[in-house]
Amino acid sequence: MSQQRITALDERLWQLVLPSSPLETLSTGHLWTEGPAYFPTGDFLIWSDIPRGRMYQWVADLGVRVLDHAANNCNGHTIDPAGRLLACEHLTRSVVRFELDGRRTVVADAFEGRRLNSPNDVIVASDGGVWFTDPTYGIMTDYEGKRSPSEQDGCFVYRVDPVTQKVEAKIRSMLKPNGLALSLDERTLYVADSSASHDAAGFHHVMAFPLGDGWTVGEGKVLITVEEGVPDGFRLDEYGNLWVSTARGVEIFAPDGCPLGIIHVPETVANVCFGGPKNNRLFITASTSVYAVYTAVRGAVRPVR
Repeated sequence: MSQQRITALDERLWQLVLPSSPLETLSTGHLWTEGPAYFPTGDFLIWSDIPRGRMYQWVADLGVRVLDHAANNCNGHTIDPAGRLLACEHLTRSVVRFELDGRRTVVADAFEGRRLNSPNDVIVASDGGVWFTDPTYGIMTDYEGKRSPSEQDGCFVYRVDPVTQKVEAKIRSMLKPNGLALSLDERTLYVADSSASHDAAGFHHVMAFPLGDGWTVGEGKVLITVEEGVPDGFRLDEYGNLWVSTARGVEIFAPDGCPLGIIHVPETVANVCFGGPKNNRLFITASTSVYAVYTAVRGAVRPVR
């Protein structure tokens, strides 16, 4: 547990953070932590250590245990409206869902008859549609998956229709789409492009894409450019502010992209999620460790259509 370090870039930040709340270390000693997801029904957190191929669970007052020793190098996770866990598995190159009875369902593993690259992050919209990103990080080396050739023409953002289960490439214009989130009214899709992580000419920004009726996607614009490192995963709070993972920690931006401030973290941050009984605790996966800090706001809750 350490004192929280905050840099304010806008006075609005002080309505969002709690300077008196310490940055707590929940777990450490990992290789690369990713994909935090909080289960409100059980009041616990899960995340993955991708290189080790394990999924971990943290329970308040009880501590940490390995939940799955063979988690297929899973990366991003989310909880759907029914309380089921969805995971992006690098090793199987698929998005899977764990049913309430424990069964594992493959949501998507191919597009147009060819295997996906290595699904990275996933969200579920209020209509049940599953959106996910598919960069090549998990097939570039054996460290986070299995080195393999890409079978796709690029790295796309996909949507799986909740009725037909059809997989559709909704965005084909990005180099390495990574974290993603929906605006509070589900009229904007935010997607990080982290291609600068492996390409000096790549990007380190978050784009905003307008969504129309029928989940059509309009032309995107750069909303946020990260100065240090690349944007990875991110989540929204109840007012639509974006809490973005970067090399500096967790950077907070207003819905219009205005930088509000930074919660500094000792390690490069990979992903975040809100949770806790009051949905006012930010869980942070950062390199070798998992951290948590209380905030002055709650995490966003998806509308019901």
